[in-house]
Amino acid sequence: MTDLKQKILTAVQDDLVAIEQALADHLVPHFDLVRQVAGHLLFAGGKRLRPLLMLLCSRLCGYRGHESVRHAIIFEYLHAATLIHDDVVDGGTLRRGKTAAHHVWDPPTAVLTGDFLLARALTLAARTELPEVINVIAGITEYMSQGEIHQLAHKGDVAFTEADYLEVIRCKTAVLFQGACKVGALIARAPKPRCRALADYGLHLGMAFQMADDLLDYTQSTNNLGKMAGTDLLEGKLTLPVIHTLQKVSEQDRLWIESLIRAQTFTPAQLEQLIGLLTQSGGIDYTRDCAAAHMQLAREALTDFDPCAARDVLLDIVDYAWARTT
Repeated sequence: MTDLKQKILTAVQDDLVAIEQALADHLVPHFDLVRQVAGHLLFAGGKRLRPLLMLLCSRLCGYRGHESVRHAIIFEYLHAATLIHDDVVDGGTLRRGKTAAHHVWDPPTAVLTGDFLLARALTLAARTELPEVINVIAGITEYMSQGEIHQLAHKGDVAFTEADYLEVIRCKTAVLFQGACKVGALIARAPKPRCRALADYGLHLGMAFQMADDLLDYTQSTNNLGKMAGTDLLEGKLTLPVIHTLQKVSEQDRLWIESLIRAQTFTPAQLEQLIGLLTQSGGIDYTRDCAAAHMQLAREALTDFDPCAARDVLLDIVDYAWARTT
């Protein structure tokens, strides 16, 4: 995975530099405190995958304008806003290896800063002067809010189903990937079939990435994750490895897992025991297989595009998503 990651980074290094500069240049609140709180997360790392997807998709569709980076950072602002809000809602303590913003300042300040980032994204969307783009961004904010509410309403709910889970990750994660790719095509004035193909690519890539993240919560250490391992369970979130496992284990093991979910607390030994059950029951492998199916659909969405550097990187990103699951 390290070689593949380096290959991607080498191919997009100029884009990454431009994205970092644009994020700083367009973060222009009237109050310095807003800049501090927003910057605490924005500049704490992150793959910048969403703005990169927009740039690559616009390039794949032949965009040659000079505003692509400004349009691309819309998706990083949106992403950062949702992370800040999610940490407040979930009571998270770590994000990207740093103390969550609402603990450094306070929840109201963090929430309002997230609101500012959402507004900044909408402002930049309006500057495209393309109604289709504005519609996509507005739709993303609606879906992400509904996804969070859906998940919150089922916090600690052991009856949370796979269908519920798929709808939540579609709304909370995949629509942002989908929107980034579709907007890349829209600003290039690509024909509708190409817009649909890239939207499909983004949707399936986003589904796969979230499934990979949900696997990492049980397969990686706190240091590697940048947040506590097992955080999903602590926050009462049922993800696919756990949902599948609950259907496969004995009644005794199922009742034990359900008790952990309801308690929203566990010891390191209990976490290790849970991971053992996720592995033995096939919950880990099942989630990996589901992610692989979405990755294949993402690859197929690029079939009708001519080979080029942008297409190669988009395919490499799919391979990187797969590498994260293994």
